[in-house]
Amino acid sequence: MTSDLRNRLLLLLVLPLCVLAVVGVWMDYRSADDAASRHDQRLLRLLPALADSVVAPSIHEHGAPLLLLAPPVEDFLRQNAGFAGYSVRDADGQLLLGDEWVDGVVPTTAQPEFHSLEYGGVTYRVAVQRGRTGAGELVVAIADGSDPRQQWAQQLLLRVLLPNLVLVAAAALAIHWAVGRAFKPLVDLAEAVEHRSPRDLSPIDESASPTEVRPLVHSLNRLFALVNAQAEGQRRFVADAAHQLRTPLAGLQAQVEAWAMMAKAAGAVQGDSANLDRKQPLAPTHKAQGAIVLGVEQIEKLRNATRRTSQLAHQLLALSRADERSMDAQPLQRVDLKDLCETLLENFLDAATGKGLDLGLEVQPVHVTGHGWLLRELMSNLVDNAIKYTPAGGVVTMRCGQRLVPSGALRVYLEVEDDGPGVPESERSRVMQRFYRVPGAVGEGTGLGLAIADEISRVHRATLTLDTGAQGRGLRVTVLFP
Repeated sequence: MTSDLRNRLLLLLVLPLCVLAVVGVWMDYRSADDAASRHDQRLLRLLPALADSVVAPSIHEHGAPLLLLAPPVEDFLRQNAGFAGYSVRDADGQLLLGDEWVDGVVPTTAQPEFHSLEYGGVTYRVAVQRGRTGAGELVVAIADGSDPRQQWAQQLLLRVLLPNLVLVAAAALAIHWAVGRAFKPLVDLAEAVEHRSPRDLSPIDESASPTEVRPLVHSLNRLFALVNAQAEGQRRFVADAAHQLRTPLAGLQAQVEAWAMMAKAAGAVQGDSANLDRKQPLAPTHKAQGAIVLGVEQIEKLRNATRRTSQLAHQLLALSRADERSMDAQPLQRVDLKDLCETLLENFLDAATGKGLDLGLEVQPVHVTGHGWLLRELMSNLVDNAIKYTPAGGVVTMRCGQRLVPSGALRVYLEVEDDGPGVPESERSRVMQRFYRVPGAVGEGTGLGLAIADEISRVHRATLTLDTGAQGRGLRVTVLFP
């Protein structure tokens, strides 16, 4: 946009200069033409004086007639010495007096004629007339090399074209520099907007912009405010909804967990009769003394559903809180990643053992600056995903430490690796999207775990990458901190 505006301004400013240069050339030529016309009139007035200068025929046979130059002709020749000449010829064109090079076609009438000739590198304007003289009818001619029109044509490049070209080129450079300087605030504004993070909707300082650009800056700030208000409303809605859902869901889950424990205990007491009942199809519900009693299988399904709903509410709340703008105002702290991984190992050990997984830990004592609860949420989502999708008998490993990157620097990292089905390379960019699950994926999930981990990584200016696990199996998720 800026380049186009600059070129347009250059075109609009340089074109008039070119037109003015052409007009100047035309006016200069008209001035030289007028001067040449006046010069022709002067030569025309000198022709009768030159004819009158031939006062008598030759006193010798075949000799030159007697010449006595009239004062106007004498003054003209003296003033233009070296650039003027004359000749007197007979009707056959034979030279009688003057300069041999002052030549031309003998006129057939008494009307004066003009022509140009080259001699000694000079272009001469020659006036020729046939008329009566003191020696009879002769042809007189007078030549002048100071013709303004001829000089203008010879010096066209040096006197007209070159100065105008230099003027236009200098003006173009000056305009290009001036336009660049004038557009610099606009270019700076465009770069500032372009380099902004999609989450940075803070207003632009209007006072730092030129007056002409302030309406645009004002409109941009108004747009930023509207988008920010809309995004803030969405974040507030998600946070409020998730927060409001947590309390009733927690109560519901606690009640269902109690029912599940009671149902299991009752099933254990019944012994073999319960086993025989399980071999036969059971109705989902039956009535006993006015109460609806659920079977063990139905209670398990209800418990799983409440767990998933509770986890979804928790993840939505975490996603709304893991926003880069909302975290900028919160103080950073020194987070011990080794201690974080050891705590998560304790939290997820029962879930991994219940599924028959080997949950391992490979850690080094490292620290990062960030938000501890967010990093705990990040690792919880990664470990929870690994446990969900890794089949029984698999291995899930948590790691933290330092490693060399291709640039040669040491970078702190967090990592979770499993030997489950993994994620196809073609799907790795899409699984970062919210609520997206790989087609055909087994296990229960909401499609938010990796999205939350990626959001938290961006808050910490870290990079989250997905790779294939060891021996070409499973998934390795690495978070590399700056």
